[in-house]
Amino acid sequence: MLELEILFPDGKAFWETYEGPITLRQILKIHKDDHRYQILAATFNNLDIRLNETITSSGRVEFFDLRTPYANMSYQSSLTFLYLKAVHDVFGKSVKVTIANSLSKGLFTVIHASGVNDKKAQEIEDRMKELVLADIPIEEETMTKDEAMVYVRENGDKDALRLLKSAPDLNKVYACSLDDEKSLFYTHLLPSTRYIKLFDIHRYRNGVIFRFPHPSDPSSIPPYEHQKILYDAFSEETHWGRLMGVSTSAELNELINKNEYRDLIMLSEALHERKINDIALAIRESGRRIILIAGPSSSGKTTFAKRLCIALRVLGIRPLYLGTDDYFINRADMIPDEFGNLDFESIDAVDIDLFTDHMNELLAGQKVDIPEFNFITGEKEFGKRITSIDRSQPIVIEGIHGLNPKLTEGIDDDEKFRIYISPLTQINLDMNHRVPTTDVRMLRRMIRDYRTRGRSARQTIHDWPSVRGGEEIYIFPFNTEADAFFNSQCLYELSVIKKYAEPLLRKITQDMSEYAEAQRMLKFLSFFALIEDDSVIANNSILREFTGGSIIMD
Repeated sequence: MLELEILFPDGKAFWETYEGPITLRQILKIHKDDHRYQILAATFNNLDIRLNETITSSGRVEFFDLRTPYANMSYQSSLTFLYLKAVHDVFGKSVKVTIANSLSKGLFTVIHASGVNDKKAQEIEDRMKELVLADIPIEEETMTKDEAMVYVRENGDKDALRLLKSAPDLNKVYACSLDDEKSLFYTHLLPSTRYIKLFDIHRYRNGVIFRFPHPSDPSSIPPYEHQKILYDAFSEETHWGRLMGVSTSAELNELINKNEYRDLIMLSEALHERKINDIALAIRESGRRIILIAGPSSSGKTTFAKRLCIALRVLGIRPLYLGTDDYFINRADMIPDEFGNLDFESIDAVDIDLFTDHMNELLAGQKVDIPEFNFITGEKEFGKRITSIDRSQPIVIEGIHGLNPKLTEGIDDDEKFRIYISPLTQINLDMNHRVPTTDVRMLRRMIRDYRTRGRSARQTIHDWPSVRGGEEIYIFPFNTEADAFFNSQCLYELSVIKKYAEPLLRKITQDMSEYAEAQRMLKFLSFFALIEDDSVIANNSILREFTGGSIIMD
């Protein structure tokens, strides 16, 4: 007899008894009306398992849809595999494909072949749809590192072999096959092609974008967004990565394993310094005085804003630095939601009227009593920063709502210079496997939360979906408003973050619901060799905001 606790994404839970082994698919068939969206992933006793597996002992089964990180990653990885198969069916098996980066609610890819045009893109999409209708099984075999090295040698996958050789902590991979398409993957894939129902294909610039549902709505493809500023940022980062000889984790690992990574760190930091100086020059040339800086969690906004102020001072400009957090509405005046919670991420948590009055008064040369928000009492405090500026001084304003037009609708648009900041990771694991920016940001937040607030990795993982949800509403829709973009990624950073994050993740034990996600993050970090000595990193580096030792933050 099996006794199973069964949980579904929207909170439905059951205790059920079965006479013998039962498959996850059988359980889902029994409970077909107990979930809103397609189930894509599952855990058994907080360990990830594929949906085609059989449960043979009592325990806890939890199902997940696209709204959870692991299910989302499984869908993206399976869709990538389907896309690679279709590309090879259209162009031939020898054609190489680079899965480059996230863009326009999808993944931007480069097909290294001639004749990539709209017609060929449509052929790829049509072939993908044929494969989905055929319901072809996606076979998966767990392999040790040594077994995987034999496997990739036989399949002639030099990139995967290079990664396996260079990553000392990587010990388990999944060898997957879809008909005649074979590749290594590092998360469980979906059982068959019929699970990959939603996607579309777009030709863009020199590549192809394949798009898929967003966690905010797993049942549809989001509207297409033209994101030229992000495309240009990725293109620039790719160019610099090539100049520095690092575009994959294998190339980074090889530098670290040979103890030749210090130049890379200094080059990466020099690139940041150059970009900040370029933005400062653009601000001076624009003559604008309201400098708005926004970006998602753990982008390094504060370090960037303060370094920008220094760069402006070098140009003879004396900026005033402000944070929008000081303009929070007093906590007692905030209106709770239906559950009694206060939403500090909302634009409605900002005293926009006071902010607008103060900015316009400062621009006019008047004295202003700038508040400081006391996060203990939950109130603005006045009388500490009475200041004014002259007509040559800009105001540098940092906060998550900086690009939201609602924040500054009462301020002349001709005065605004908008900057979007985010760590857009251009380094790949190999040609077919990208490094998700979201994972990098969560790891940054994790080590900073622990260092500055004493919060555990478990708490950071638990809160992350809520943080991401707020970003989708309050930050990402406005990145197209930016006049400039700053990529705060450091090419070397995951090899540094690894030292700080791994001990925190290992404290999450199997009895905790966050265990599966912690294991996913540990697997992710295993692709990177460790930089043990990070003393060479400058004390004004963006990364120091998270690891500590910042001359700006600490």
